[in-house]
Amino acid sequence: MKEMTTYNRVAGYLNSIFQLLNERYFESALSRPVITIQSTPKAYGHYTLYDAWSLDNEKGVREINLGAGTLSRPIEEIVATLLHEMIHYYNDINNIKDCSRGNTYHNRKFKIKAEECGLAVTHHDTYGWSRTSPSDELLEFCMEKELPEIRICRNDFYAPQIGGSGTHNGNSDNGQTPRKKSSTRKYVCPCCGMSVRATKEVRIKCMDCDEQLILAHLD
Repeated sequence: MKEMTTYNRVAGYLNSIFQLLNERYFESALSRPVITIQSTPKAYGHYTLYDAWSLDNEKGVREINLGAGTLSRPIEEIVATLLHEMIHYYNDINNIKDCSRGNTYHNRKFKIKAEECGLAVTHHDTYGWSRTSPSDELLEFCMEKELPEIRICRNDFYAPQIGGSGTHNGNSDNGQTPRKKSSTRKYVCPCCGMSVRATKEVRIKCMDCDEQLILAHLD
């Protein structure tokens, strides 16, 4: 797969990830929304509760947005954010009210579905069960699909706090969002190049070359 270094590639990539998540966790029940990449001052992403787009001025289409200034996060966290918004989408079309207080407080109905779909969920005093992160299951999913990191990110000059999914960390002094360390590791055989990924530090040997795999940088 090509490196994710342009806006157009990232937009197509996010649609591909949506399809993979749709198949894995929703039995492909979700019709494709418009996935946008825009700045979201108080969240990593959002889902619209109305048809924000129209097709041929007739058919309504929902929107999922991912924060343009948050794309420097590890790919598993971006996948978790997209999945978070897809859960809102699924609950919405199935008439499951998963938020209250002006659609900001995530209730236990959201928590239950999120945990079913491979997210780890923790509670926030103001926003309820809104803090989501990739579980081991979702980390395995990302490794299985060999999802590359996104290399382009908008330089947003603010440091907002929690919104729809997770907590924004403060940005660096130059306004760029610092890249966090990925939760996964890649190991490569120094002889044949065979590679594996793991969610923790491991010692693995290539049985063909009788060489211990060495830690490599993720693509």
